Amino acid sequence: MKRLRRPRRMPIDPFILLLLATVGVAALFPARGSAADVASGASTAAIAFLFFLYGARLSTREALDGLRHWRLHITVLAATFIAFPLLGLAARGLVPVILTDPLYQGLLFLTLVPSTVQSSIAFTSMARGNVPAAICAGSFSSLIGIIATPLLAASLLGGSGGGFSADSLLKIVLQLLVPFLAGQLLRRWIGGFVTRHKKVLGLVDRGSILLVVYTAFSQGMVQGIWHQVSPARLGGLLVVEAVILSVMLLLTWYGGKALGFSREDRITLQFAGSKKSLASGLPMASVLFGAHASLAVLPLMLFHQMQLMVCAVIAKRRSHDPRAEVTSPEPAAETRTAVGTGTRSG
Repeated sequence: MKRLRRPRRMPIDPFILLLLATVGVAALFPARGSAADVASGASTAAIAFLFFLYGARLSTREALDGLRHWRLHITVLAATFIAFPLLGLAARGLVPVILTDPLYQGLLFLTLVPSTVQSSIAFTSMARGNVPAAICAGSFSSLIGIIATPLLAASLLGGSGGGFSADSLLKIVLQLLVPFLAGQLLRRWIGGFVTRHKKVLGLVDRGSILLVVYTAFSQGMVQGIWHQVSPARLGGLLVVEAVILSVMLLLTWYGGKALGFSREDRITLQFAGSKKSLASGLPMASVLFGAHASLAVLPLMLFHQMQLMVCAVIAKRRSHDPRAEVTSPEPAAETRTAVGTGTRSG
């Protein structure tokens, strides 16, 4: 008799549970007064250090080597920074029937952030796709997103983005780009240390993001903005995000086929081109939206968990595809140099 296999549980990222717990703490014990100033200053420093580590992790040599597969990388970038924002703009028609304006602003911001790194690599490996290409695609997306995301936010969100202005662009440069470039410049001397202690520094990554979330949601609680969100609105937001994710998964898979990519490259395109990075998006939202960041990051947090659950199922099915190559590249060596390898939330 055949043994019945137990159904696999849908993956729930433990980091998401920590994020939810942090939101709960902010709801019960929001930072006020001088405590809020301290939390805000610590959050600013944490964001800068986070992007310094991103810069220190990115292998410039491997990034340059990856340029040889430029058609695939350009297609991933087009999906991330063109197709996604177009869907976000199309969702404007759902206001105010399904989405409130603040939720829509958060949804639109979600479509502007870079792709993930680690989860794209993990799912590409599971599905037996082109893992080295996934590493480079995610790294390029994160790097370009430091510039592309605030510029897109400036043009598409404008003054509605929580007071977005030229000052916000300057903050992005000082808080994100400068530390990232500093990490790149110092990588020659600290790259080995970062690699040897990636687990410890991964905890620093997560702690920094949790601090950003606590600060943002504390500000939201103090200002009482959560009274603007009802269960019906949250349900509508989830449906809209499910539609956007479905469209991007289909577009990247069949679009890759139309462009003549191999099966392995189409897998990379689908997983790298259909995701959004929580690790990059949260710090950017904190800078761009300020006191309104709590509602701005809510769509991103929900989308992040949704994409993990859906892509895990797809990757598992692709791994059983009879056309899959048995000798697919393993990510063990390459993933050590990817941006954000210490942050599973990618």
